[in-house]
Amino acid sequence: MSEQQKMELPNFADLNIPLPELINSYPIDKQIEIYNYLKDIDEQNKKAYLIALDHLGSSFNIYKSNGFKEWKTKKD
Repeated sequence: MSEQQKMELPNFADLNIPLPELINSYPIDKQIEIYNYLKDIDEQNKKAYLIALDHLGSSFNIYKSNGFKEWKTKKD
């Protein structure tokens, strides 16, 4: 069994936040990172995320968003 198969999909429903459609096309490791990002964001970044998702719709790419990149840089 590969490392990726060992990872479980995160339960995004727990976050109670809308998600971009692209999220399902990401590998599991990226989905886990995105889940952790959305779990950790503060209210200001959550508002920015929701506005971006609303305005950009299906073209919104959370993995390339400034908020995600900043969070990932701080985390690493």
